[in-house]
Amino acid sequence: MGDFRWLTVGSKSQPEVELILMKVAPGPMLDEATATQIRQLVAKGTFGAGVLESSDVRKDYEELSKKGVRFKGPPQERPYGIETVMQDDSGNWFSLVQRPG
Repeated sequence: MGDFRWLTVGSKSQPEVELILMKVAPGPMLDEATATQIRQLVAKGTFGAGVLESSDVRKDYEELSKKGVRFKGPPQERPYGIETVMQDDSGNWFSLVQRPG
């Protein structure tokens, strides 16, 4: 598999949850053109790296914004709940969602 590598991280308190961190690069399953397309979609914010659940998206948005977290925009009402999209310091986009009800 060449120099294909990834890192799996998790929390001791939530062993069923794992995050896989990896560079989008060509390899045995991805040609250069596809890798480039994926990197462009991630950078644009249209291909999110994950979804995080919140009990109060609006509160988290305000608190995280004050700490310098970059968001695509304020929380919005969606059919599946309230959502905002944030970017980590590596350029990955994450949806932050509060379920309805």
